[in-house]
Amino acid sequence: MKVDIKGTKIKLTPEIKNYVQKKMDMLEKYLGKVPVIACDVEVGLAVGGQKCGEIFRTEVIMEIPGVLLVIEKHESDLYKSIDKVKDHLARSIKKYKEKLIDKRRKGR
Repeated sequence: MKVDIKGTKIKLTPEIKNYVQKKMDMLEKYLGKVPVIACDVEVGLAVGGQKCGEIFRTEVIMEIPGVLLVIEKHESDLYKSIDKVKDHLARSIKKYKEKLIDKRRKGR
């Protein structure tokens, strides 16, 4: 899957890019034969208060036929926010595929 990765207020290192690509590739087993039209990932620092410390934000916008999945998570650790986005996106893909199957069954 082709993933466009963008960094906001953070320097994108090859390690971060590889980690994001690896996590997005894990989603292919949930997608199956569903084609991905576009997948954009944005990682960066979120604006927080003075006492909050660094809060990382990860947002994924995935376009598949008939639906646009937008998932955003905030965490104190960058890699944890990427993992949470991947988990939530996997649930959303499963839900999308179940709806497709239900529509086919009702047509019979």
